[in-house]
Amino acid sequence: ACSLSPPGRGCAPQFASRNALMRPQLRFSRRKSVFVVLIACVFFGAALCLRYLLIENPKTTETCQGGAAGLRCEFARTLISLFQYSVFGWVAAIAAALNLVRPSLWIFSIAAAATSFGLVLYNAGLAAFAVALLLLSLARVSPGAASMPGQ
Repeated sequence: ACSLSPPGRGCAPQFASRNALMRPQLRFSRRKSVFVVLIACVFFGAALCLRYLLIENPKTTETCQGGAAGLRCEFARTLISLFQYSVFGWVAAIAAALNLVRPSLWIFSIAAAATSFGLVLYNAGLAAFAVALLLLSLARVSPGAASMPGQ
């Protein structure tokens, strides 16, 4: 390191490279991409089943409105409470924001799953915001990209 500094000047200070200072980047291989898409599709399908087979099912609605106690009615009431308080949307937005700051495959998967639930189960506003944050987390400058001239 000292051999590169001018003679008689001592050693030049060592600075961290530009790549070491950049935010971490989430790189998707084909396997990781398939994993995330599979997670999103499974949770999207589960949310569709819950919505149309449990919440909006006329038979279940009639039974549970009468005050019937049962596992099916309790689950439907809990699910309705969760989407009334926008829990799925908030979980999706918070996970997507965390993924924007600190990218991780697991956080991205949690955000994709919660976004799928939020889009189907009446939390579309926050879930759409989470989709935007997830897309922003994918749009990072790669460490090997050339810098602009003059920087």
